[in-house]
Amino acid sequence: MNEQFRLHNTLYPTIKKDIIILERERERVLMKMAKLMFLLLVCVMSLNAASAQSASNVRATYHIYNPEKINWDLKAASAYCSTWDANKPLEWRRKFGWTAFCGPVGPRGQASCGKCLTVTNVRTGTQAKVRIVDQCSNGGLDLDQGVFKRLDTDGQGYAQGHLRVNYQFVNCGD
Repeated sequence: MNEQFRLHNTLYPTIKKDIIILERERERVLMKMAKLMFLLLVCVMSLNAASAQSASNVRATYHIYNPEKINWDLKAASAYCSTWDANKPLEWRRKFGWTAFCGPVGPRGQASCGKCLTVTNVRTGTQAKVRIVDQCSNGGLDLDQGVFKRLDTDGQGYAQGHLRVNYQFVNCGD
C-alpha cells in the first residue's frame, strides 16, 4: 500500500501537469479553428453577396458601339473602362456583348469594369450575357445595339426606345 501511495504521489503531479498542458494546447487549437471558421464564413458570405447582386425592372437603352467594326477596340469606342481593359486580349474583349453600367445595384466606376451580367428582357424572358465596358447615367444599362436587338425579340424595345430588364452579376468565366 505504501508503495502504491508513493507511486501515486510521484506520478500524479507529473500526470496532472501533462493534462493541464494538453488542455491548454487543446484550447489554443480550438481557438485557431474558430478563427479560421469565422474567416471562411466571411469569405463565403462575401462571395455570395458579390454573386447575388441583381436588380429588377431596370431601364435599358442602347448605344452604338459597333465593336465588330472597330475590332473590339475599347479606346476607339471611347469606353470608360478602356483605361484598364483596352489591352486585354481580343478574345476577352469579344467574348460577350458590351454594356455601359449605371444600375441601381452593383459596383460603380472602375470596380464594375470587366464584370459580367446576365440580362433578361422582362417582357419576353430572352437573356444575354454582357460585359461591362463603360459607364452611363440613365440609372440602368446602356446595351450595345447588337445586344439590345437580341434581347428585343418582340420589337417593343425599339418602339419604346428602351427595354425593361432584370440583371444579375455573374462569373465571366475568364
